This record gives sequence, structure tokens and C-alpha cells, in this order.
Amino acid sequence: MRRYRNALLFVTLAGIWGTAFVAISAGLEHFPPVLFAAFRYDIAGVLMLAYAIYAVDDWYPTRRGEWLLVAVGATLLIAAYHVFLFVGQQHTTAAAAAIVVSLSPVLTTGFARVLTPTDALSSVGIVGLAFGLVGVGLVARPDPEQLLTTDVVAILLVFCAATAFALGGVITRSLEATLPIETLEAWSMLGGAFVMHAVSLALGEPLEPTAWTHPEALGALGYLALVASAIGFLLYFDLLERLGAVEINMVSYVAPVFAALFGWLYLGEVVDAATVVGFGFIAAGFVLVKRTAIRSEFDHLVRRFSSE
Repeated sequence: MRRYRNALLFVTLAGIWGTAFVAISAGLEHFPPVLFAAFRYDIAGVLMLAYAIYAVDDWYPTRRGEWLLVAVGATLLIAAYHVFLFVGQQHTTAAAAAIVVSLSPVLTTGFARVLTPTDALSSVGIVGLAFGLVGVGLVARPDPEQLLTTDVVAILLVFCAATAFALGGVITRSLEATLPIETLEAWSMLGGAFVMHAVSLALGEPLEPTAWTHPEALGALGYLALVASAIGFLLYFDLLERLGAVEINMVSYVAPVFAALFGWLYLGEVVDAATVVGFGFIAAGFVLVKRTAIRSEFDHLVRRFSSE
């Protein structure tokens, strides 16, 4: 029963985070992109803070190192990631965005090895990183004579989002300070929302509240804040504890399937063959980069199932 429960929660989380890309595309028809992302984390941050107060004792950062940890999370994991993602996704499909974002675990390993020179990537790991980058190229398919077309720039912005998220994850793990994950997420969300509001004002995004009362706009915002952020992260915390980091990373490779399916059903988006092949390259890159951890996890699962 425990195996079935974990599998069901895993698929549920992949579905929630995959369809979140569809909700972003739907909401961008009504909201300015950065303001949309800021509103999402205004709501999600308050909800996560309430949960942190309920769930953990250390729900408020007190030391300088803890606030530094929150600052990195707010600027890179929340603000930079979502600014690049929401702006880029205005001109690409939900599935393409989800596929490019799935490169994050590969980039995370690359950044970790760069920031820790004594632990350099092996030749196979370098090949895996190259596979991931080739996959992004296949999704973008830049024309050498038209490198700055809207579609290519959109994919590059989403790639910047994945890069910011990967770098933020590595830096937060390298800092000496520690916080309960619920506390870190809550304050990072609130801090990231503040940064995004500032960016939105600096960009001069229009404030037209009448456009935000559309049912689709409210539905997209509610889904992203309540389901994708609040419920999604609670499922993530639960599965991270039960499955470990390697298995939970595989959510990134199941989510694009849901993004493609619901993007087609709800938005009429079509995924072409090159995008599918690009996804295959990114997934192969993940396997090559994480091959040792995957092999260890597989052996652990075999032993656990055989003992049951």
C-alpha cells in the first residue's frame, strides 16, 4: 500500500506541476507576466508561512546566515526563475517551457561541480550536460540568420529561468545556515514576491484590474497559488522525505507529458517531433549525469522490494 501511495502522489505532483505551465499560459492572456508571477507568490507565500507556523518551531529566520539563505531563495529560486519563465512563456508553448525547465537537475549538477572544483564532472557527465544543451537547442531550433526571433528568445528566457533555479539550489545547499524547508520556502516566496513587484513597477507593467476579473484569469491565478504552489510543495516535501532527491527529480521528466497533453486539450497547442526529440536528449542527459545516484537508488529499491 505504501508503494501505491507514493506512486499515486508522485503522479499527482507531476500532473500538478505539469498543468501549472498550462495555467501560466492561460493567465498570461490576462495578466502582465511579472505582476502575474508576483500575485501568485503573494498568495502562496502567505499560505506557506501559515503552514510553517503550524508545522515547525523555527518558522522565522533569526540569524544573519538564515536571512542570507532566504535572500538567495527569494532572488534566484523565486524571483529570477519566475520572471524569466513567465516573460518567456508568453511566446512559447506550455510543453516547450516544461521541457526546457526539466534541464534544471542537469544544470544543478553542473553548477555544483563548477563551484566545487575538487569534484569535477567526469567525461560521461560532460557528455550528459552536452546532451541536455542539445535538447534545449532542438526545442528552440534557432535559425543562424534569425537568432533573435521571438520564439528563440522566448526559449532562451525559459533556459535562463532553469539556470537561475539550478544556481539558486546549489548556492542554498552550499551555505552553512540551515532552516526547515517549510520556513525557507515561505520566506523565499514572500521575498520573491516583493522583488517581482519591484521589477513589475520598474518595467511599467500596466495596472488594469478589470482584465483580472475574467474567470480564466482568476482560475489560473488560484490554481497556481493554491494547487501548484501550496499543495504542490506539500506533496513535494512529503515525497522528498519518502523517496529521496534522485527519485523526486524524476518529476521534472513526467511533468512535460501533462503539460503537452493539457496544453493540447485546453489551449490547442501542438507539440512537434523536434520538441519530443529535444525532450529525449534532456532526459538522456539527466540519466548520464545522475547515473551513479540512479544506479544506487535502483539497487536500493530492488533490495527493499525483495525484502518485502
